[in-house]
Amino acid sequence: MINLKVGGVPEHFNFPWYLTLKNKEYQKKNINLRWQDYPGGTGQMCKALRNGEVDIAIVLTEGIIKDIAEGNPSKIVQTFVKTPLIWGIHVAAKSKFKTIKDLEHATIAISRYGSGSHLMAIVNAYNQGWDISKLKFKVIGNLQGGIDALTNGEADYFMWEHFTTKPLVDNGTFRRVDDCPTPWPCFVIAVRNEVLENNFTALKEVLNIINNQTKDFKKINNIDKILAKRYEQKLEDIQQWLKITEWNDGKPITKNLTTRIQNKMVTFNVIKEKKDSGNFIKNINT
Repeated sequence: MINLKVGGVPEHFNFPWYLTLKNKEYQKKNINLRWQDYPGGTGQMCKALRNGEVDIAIVLTEGIIKDIAEGNPSKIVQTFVKTPLIWGIHVAAKSKFKTIKDLEHATIAISRYGSGSHLMAIVNAYNQGWDISKLKFKVIGNLQGGIDALTNGEADYFMWEHFTTKPLVDNGTFRRVDDCPTPWPCFVIAVRNEVLENNFTALKEVLNIINNQTKDFKKINNIDKILAKRYEQKLEDIQQWLKITEWNDGKPITKNLTTRIQNKMVTFNVIKEKKDSGNFIKNINT
Protein backbone atom coordinates (compact mmCIF):
# COMPACT_ATOMS: atom_id res chain seq x y z
CA MET A 1 0.00 0.00 0.00
CA ILE A 2 1.44 3.39 -1.04
CA ASN A 3 0.86 6.18 1.50
CA LEU A 4 0.04 9.65 0.15
CA LYS A 5 -1.28 12.80 1.85
CA VAL A 6 -3.52 15.28 0.03
CA GLY A 7 -4.60 18.68 1.33
CA GLY A 8 -7.06 21.40 0.45
CA VAL A 9 -9.42 24.01 1.83
CA PRO A 10 -12.52 22.61 3.58
CA GLU A 11 -14.82 24.11 0.95
CA HIS A 12 -17.33 22.89 -1.61
CA PHE A 13 -14.76 22.88 -4.45
CA ASN A 14 -13.12 19.84 -2.83
CA PHE A 15 -16.24 17.75 -2.19
CA PRO A 16 -15.31 15.42 -5.10
CA TRP A 17 -12.24 14.37 -3.08
CA TYR A 18 -14.45 13.57 -0.10
CA LEU A 19 -16.66 11.34 -2.26
CA THR A 20 -13.78 9.35 -3.76
CA LEU A 21 -12.23 8.87 -0.30
CA LYS A 22 -15.56 7.85 1.20
CA ASN A 23 -15.97 5.24 -1.53
CA LYS A 24 -12.44 3.90 -0.83
CA GLU A 25 -11.57 4.25 -4.52
CA TYR A 26 -7.86 4.80 -3.88
CA GLN A 27 -7.57 1.75 -1.66
CA LYS A 28 -8.81 -0.38 -4.56
CA LYS A 29 -5.66 0.75 -6.39
CA ASN A 30 -3.43 -0.06 -3.40
CA ILE A 31 -3.10 3.62 -2.43
CA ASN A 32 -3.65 4.79 1.14
CA LEU A 33 -4.66 8.41 0.47
CA ARG A 34 -5.28 10.60 3.52
CA TRP A 35 -7.02 14.01 3.37
CA GLN A 36 -5.90 17.02 5.44
CA ASP A 37 -7.96 20.22 5.75
CA TYR A 38 -6.04 23.50 5.42
CA PRO A 39 -8.39 26.29 6.59
CA GLY A 40 -5.49 28.76 6.26
CA GLY A 41 -5.62 28.31 2.49
CA THR A 42 -2.91 28.31 -0.16
CA GLY A 43 -0.18 30.03 1.87
CA GLN A 44 -0.51 27.34 4.56
CA MET A 45 -0.45 24.57 1.91
CA CYS A 46 2.62 25.98 0.13
CA LYS A 47 4.43 25.79 3.47
CA ALA A 48 3.16 22.21 3.99
CA LEU A 49 4.46 21.20 0.53
CA ARG A 50 7.84 22.73 1.30
CA ASN A 51 8.27 20.88 4.61
CA GLY A 52 6.88 17.55 3.35
CA GLU A 53 3.80 17.66 5.56
CA VAL A 54 1.60 17.04 2.50
CA ASP A 55 2.33 15.35 -0.84
CA ILE A 56 -0.48 16.68 -3.04
CA ALA A 57 -2.25 20.01 -2.59
CA ILE A 58 -5.27 21.62 -4.25
CA VAL A 59 -4.05 25.19 -4.28
CA LEU A 60 -4.83 28.54 -5.86
CA THR A 61 -3.02 29.01 -9.16
CA GLU A 62 -1.52 32.40 -8.27
CA GLY A 63 -0.23 31.23 -4.89
CA ILE A 64 1.60 28.12 -6.08
CA ILE A 65 3.11 29.83 -9.14
CA LYS A 66 4.52 32.53 -6.88
CA ASP A 67 5.85 29.94 -4.41
CA ILE A 68 7.41 27.66 -7.05
CA ALA A 69 9.07 30.77 -8.52
CA GLU A 70 10.50 31.35 -5.04
CA GLY A 71 11.85 27.82 -4.65
CA ASN A 72 8.99 25.53 -3.61
CA PRO A 73 10.17 22.06 -4.79
CA SER A 74 6.82 21.14 -6.37
CA LYS A 75 5.14 21.04 -9.77
CA ILE A 76 1.63 21.72 -11.03
CA VAL A 77 0.33 18.46 -12.51
CA GLN A 78 -3.02 19.76 -13.81
CA THR A 79 -5.74 22.37 -13.41
CA PHE A 80 -8.43 21.28 -10.93
CA VAL A 81 -11.09 24.00 -11.32
CA LYS A 82 -10.77 25.70 -14.71
CA THR A 83 -13.18 28.60 -14.11
CA PRO A 84 -12.19 31.78 -12.22
CA LEU A 85 -12.67 32.08 -8.46
CA ILE A 86 -15.00 34.90 -7.44
CA TRP A 87 -13.41 36.79 -4.54
CA GLY A 88 -15.84 38.81 -2.43
CA ILE A 89 -14.47 42.06 -1.02
CA HIS A 90 -15.89 42.31 2.51
CA VAL A 91 -16.05 44.94 5.23
CA ALA A 92 -17.62 44.70 8.67
CA ALA A 93 -21.39 45.15 8.56
CA LYS A 94 -21.17 48.51 10.39
CA SER A 95 -18.07 49.73 8.56
CA LYS A 96 -17.88 53.34 7.39
CA PHE A 97 -16.64 52.08 3.99
CA LYS A 98 -19.45 51.93 1.44
CA THR A 99 -17.86 51.41 -1.97
CA ILE A 100 -14.69 49.85 -3.35
CA LYS A 101 -13.24 53.34 -3.98
CA ASP A 102 -13.36 54.03 -0.23
CA LEU A 103 -10.87 51.20 0.40
CA GLU A 104 -7.80 52.63 -1.36
CA HIS A 105 -5.89 53.42 1.86
CA ALA A 106 -7.60 50.87 4.12
CA THR A 107 -5.88 47.96 5.92
CA ILE A 108 -6.39 44.57 4.30
CA ALA A 109 -6.80 41.36 6.31
CA ILE A 110 -4.88 38.47 4.67
CA SER A 111 -4.52 34.87 5.80
CA ARG A 112 -0.72 35.01 5.23
CA TYR A 113 1.73 36.51 2.76
CA GLY A 114 1.66 34.61 -0.54
CA SER A 115 -1.90 33.44 0.05
CA GLY A 116 -4.81 34.05 -2.33
CA SER A 117 -6.25 36.71 -0.03
CA HIS A 118 -2.91 38.55 -0.22
CA LEU A 119 -2.28 38.17 -3.97
CA MET A 120 -5.85 38.93 -5.02
CA ALA A 121 -5.81 42.11 -2.90
CA ILE A 122 -2.89 43.18 -5.11
CA VAL A 123 -4.78 42.20 -8.28
CA ASN A 124 -7.81 44.17 -7.08
CA ALA A 125 -5.66 47.21 -6.25
CA TYR A 126 -4.11 47.05 -9.71
CA ASN A 127 -7.59 46.85 -11.28
CA GLN A 128 -8.60 49.97 -9.32
CA GLY A 129 -5.48 51.89 -10.35
CA TRP A 130 -4.15 52.16 -6.77
CA ASP A 131 -0.49 52.39 -5.76
CA ILE A 132 0.34 48.75 -4.90
CA SER A 133 3.46 49.77 -2.94
CA LYS A 134 1.26 51.58 -0.38
CA LEU A 135 -1.05 48.66 0.46
CA LYS A 136 -1.26 47.86 4.19
CA PHE A 137 -1.76 44.25 5.34
CA LYS A 138 -2.75 42.55 8.59
CA VAL A 139 -2.01 38.79 8.80
CA ILE A 140 -4.99 36.97 10.36
CA GLY A 141 -4.44 33.25 9.60
CA ASN A 142 -7.81 32.09 8.28
CA LEU A 143 -11.46 32.99 7.75
CA GLN A 144 -12.20 33.17 11.48
CA GLY A 145 -9.22 35.48 11.87
CA GLY A 146 -10.72 37.69 9.15
CA ILE A 147 -14.05 37.80 10.98
CA ASP A 148 -12.28 38.79 14.22
CA ALA A 149 -10.05 41.42 12.57
CA LEU A 150 -12.93 43.18 10.80
CA THR A 151 -15.20 42.98 13.83
CA ASN A 152 -12.67 44.49 16.24
CA GLY A 153 -11.29 47.03 13.76
CA GLU A 154 -7.78 45.59 13.35
CA ALA A 155 -8.35 45.51 9.59
CA ASP A 156 -10.80 47.23 7.25
CA TYR A 157 -11.52 44.74 4.48
CA PHE A 158 -11.02 41.08 3.70
CA MET A 159 -11.15 39.12 0.43
CA TRP A 160 -12.39 35.53 0.48
CA GLU A 161 -14.34 33.26 -1.88
CA HIS A 162 -17.78 34.78 -2.56
CA PHE A 163 -19.95 31.76 -1.79
CA THR A 164 -17.99 30.55 1.24
CA THR A 165 -18.50 33.94 2.89
CA LYS A 166 -22.09 34.44 1.67
CA PRO A 167 -23.61 33.11 4.97
CA LEU A 168 -21.55 35.75 6.83
CA VAL A 169 -23.01 38.43 4.57
CA ASP A 170 -26.50 37.03 5.09
CA ASN A 171 -26.19 36.98 8.90
CA GLY A 172 -24.84 40.54 9.11
CA THR A 173 -21.23 39.77 10.06
CA PHE A 174 -19.85 41.11 6.77
CA ARG A 175 -21.07 43.48 4.09
CA ARG A 176 -19.79 42.74 0.59
CA VAL A 177 -18.89 45.87 -1.34
CA ASP A 178 -17.83 44.19 -4.59
CA ASP A 179 -16.40 41.07 -6.26
CA CYS A 180 -13.05 40.45 -7.94
CA PRO A 181 -12.74 37.34 -10.17
CA THR A 182 -9.33 35.75 -10.76
CA PRO A 183 -7.99 36.46 -14.28
CA TRP A 184 -7.03 32.75 -14.62
CA PRO A 185 -8.32 29.23 -13.78
CA CYS A 186 -8.53 29.19 -10.02
CA PHE A 187 -7.40 25.84 -8.55
CA VAL A 188 -4.57 23.54 -9.61
CA ILE A 189 -3.19 20.27 -8.23
CA ALA A 190 0.42 20.58 -7.08
CA VAL A 191 2.71 17.70 -6.10
CA ARG A 192 6.10 17.64 -4.36
CA ASN A 193 8.94 16.80 -6.77
CA GLU A 194 10.12 13.96 -4.54
CA VAL A 195 6.70 12.32 -4.75
CA LEU A 196 6.59 12.83 -8.53
CA GLU A 197 9.88 10.97 -8.84
CA ASN A 198 9.06 8.12 -6.46
CA ASN A 199 5.30 7.59 -6.90
CA PHE A 200 4.54 8.58 -10.49
CA THR A 201 2.28 5.60 -11.25
CA ALA A 202 0.29 6.02 -8.03
CA LEU A 203 -0.19 9.73 -8.76
CA LYS A 204 -1.50 8.88 -12.21
CA GLU A 205 -4.09 6.60 -10.55
CA VAL A 206 -5.06 9.34 -8.07
CA LEU A 207 -5.63 11.84 -10.89
CA ASN A 208 -7.63 9.32 -12.94
CA ILE A 209 -9.93 8.70 -9.98
CA ILE A 210 -10.53 12.36 -9.09
CA ASN A 211 -10.98 13.37 -12.76
CA ASN A 212 -13.57 10.63 -13.27
CA GLN A 213 -15.40 12.01 -10.23
CA THR A 214 -15.36 15.66 -11.31
CA LYS A 215 -16.37 14.80 -14.90
CA ASP A 216 -19.91 13.89 -13.81
CA PHE A 217 -19.98 15.69 -10.46
CA LYS A 218 -22.82 18.05 -11.40
CA LYS A 219 -24.97 15.12 -12.54
CA ILE A 220 -25.02 13.50 -9.08
CA ASN A 221 -28.59 13.19 -7.87
CA ASN A 222 -29.48 16.09 -5.49
CA ILE A 223 -25.86 17.33 -5.41
CA ASP A 224 -27.12 20.89 -4.86
CA LYS A 225 -29.05 19.85 -1.74
CA ILE A 226 -26.14 17.72 -0.46
CA LEU A 227 -23.69 20.62 -0.80
CA ALA A 228 -26.10 23.17 0.70
CA LYS A 229 -26.55 21.02 3.80
CA ARG A 230 -22.89 20.08 4.23
CA TYR A 231 -21.53 23.61 3.78
CA GLU A 232 -24.47 25.42 5.44
CA GLN A 233 -25.34 27.36 2.31
CA LYS A 234 -28.64 28.50 0.87
CA LEU A 235 -29.79 26.17 -1.90
CA GLU A 236 -30.05 29.00 -4.45
CA ASP A 237 -26.46 30.08 -3.69
CA ILE A 238 -25.13 26.56 -4.27
CA GLN A 239 -27.14 26.29 -7.48
CA GLN A 240 -25.65 29.57 -8.70
CA TRP A 241 -22.15 28.39 -7.73
CA LEU A 242 -22.59 25.08 -9.56
CA LYS A 243 -23.75 26.99 -12.65
CA ILE A 244 -20.54 29.05 -12.87
CA THR A 245 -18.01 26.41 -11.73
CA GLU A 246 -16.31 23.96 -14.10
CA TRP A 247 -13.79 21.31 -13.07
CA ASN A 248 -10.99 20.14 -15.33
CA ASP A 249 -11.43 16.58 -16.55
CA GLY A 250 -7.75 15.76 -16.81
CA LYS A 251 -6.53 17.95 -19.67
CA PRO A 252 -2.92 18.93 -18.93
CA ILE A 253 -1.97 22.49 -18.03
CA THR A 254 -0.09 24.07 -20.94
CA LYS A 255 3.15 26.04 -20.93
CA ASN A 256 1.30 28.73 -22.83
CA LEU A 257 -1.27 29.16 -20.03
CA THR A 258 1.48 29.20 -17.38
CA THR A 259 3.33 31.88 -19.36
CA ARG A 260 0.18 34.01 -19.71
CA ILE A 261 -0.49 33.76 -15.95
CA GLN A 262 3.12 34.72 -15.20
CA ASN A 263 2.84 37.72 -17.54
CA LYS A 264 -0.18 38.95 -15.60
CA MET A 265 1.55 38.33 -12.26
CA VAL A 266 4.60 40.32 -13.37
CA THR A 267 2.26 43.15 -14.42
CA PHE A 268 0.58 42.99 -10.98
CA ASN A 269 4.05 43.04 -9.34
CA VAL A 270 3.26 39.72 -7.63
CA ILE A 271 6.38 38.06 -9.08
CA LYS A 272 9.51 39.96 -10.12
CA GLU A 273 10.33 38.13 -13.34
CA LYS A 274 8.93 35.48 -15.65
CA LYS A 275 10.62 32.08 -15.57
CA ASP A 276 10.63 29.10 -17.93
CA SER A 277 7.15 27.62 -17.72
CA GLY A 278 8.69 24.15 -17.69
CA ASN A 279 9.85 24.91 -14.12
CA PHE A 280 6.23 24.98 -12.97
CA ILE A 281 4.50 22.04 -14.61
CA LYS A 282 4.78 18.27 -14.94
CA ASN A 283 1.99 16.78 -17.01
CA ILE A 284 1.12 13.27 -15.90
CA ASN A 285 -1.87 12.70 -18.18
CA THR A 286 0.01 12.86 -21.46
